[in-house]
Amino acid sequence: MSHGIVKRMLAFKMDRTQATIILCGTYIFFALAGNVAATKVVSLGDLVMDAGFIYALTFTWRDLIHKQLGRRAALTTIWFSAGACLGAALYFQLVVLLPAEPSWSQAGGQAAWSFLFGLADAGGPWWHSIFSLQMRVVLGSIITGLIAELLDTFVYEQWAGGWGMNRPQWTRVFVSNSLSIPVDSLLFPLIAFSGIVSSETMVQMFQTNLAIKALITVLSFWTIYLVPEERIYRDR
Repeated sequence: MSHGIVKRMLAFKMDRTQATIILCGTYIFFALAGNVAATKVVSLGDLVMDAGFIYALTFTWRDLIHKQLGRRAALTTIWFSAGACLGAALYFQLVVLLPAEPSWSQAGGQAAWSFLFGLADAGGPWWHSIFSLQMRVVLGSIITGLIAELLDTFVYEQWAGGWGMNRPQWTRVFVSNSLSIPVDSLLFPLIAFSGIVSSETMVQMFQTNLAIKALITVLSFWTIYLVPEERIYRDR
């Protein structure tokens, strides 16, 4: 199966640059989309979580980058993605400060942007007056993402190159994700939503995030086989 995939990819004459753009660009998309969506807290019955669950795909996708392009490419993507998310959050705050067109503002556009991306009101705790909700989400994502993704990278490297060298490839995903996902699920709500939602909601968010991200891992672990051990690109 893997050999057939490689042959089909090489038929498109994909080179290393194209493979890098596709793999790393998709990772950055998951991270950026997840950060923006995470500004909304959703409730589905007893399940409470932020809407940035697409971010969970970064853990398995990071494994694909590591497998095909190597550890340095995976680490570079993690750090670059963090910088891109921070830059986007700062840009959104600049957009909030730009003068709004009156009819658009009266329709609620400026209020919505100010709530999500602008500086928060000064009436709450001190951190509310410094960071917008989006900035807190991004900082929470960057801090927890770096910790969790670097942990994921370390565990994957150790498992694939030593402890689980002769184990099936799907075990790399489950072993690395089993450590990185709980760390991410615990730290992110604490940083992003402390003082905004109740402690009971925080516990629900942790439990739901953990369950959803574990489910996404179960549903997506097979994607590790989409990228074979052999190169999917040809050198020019």
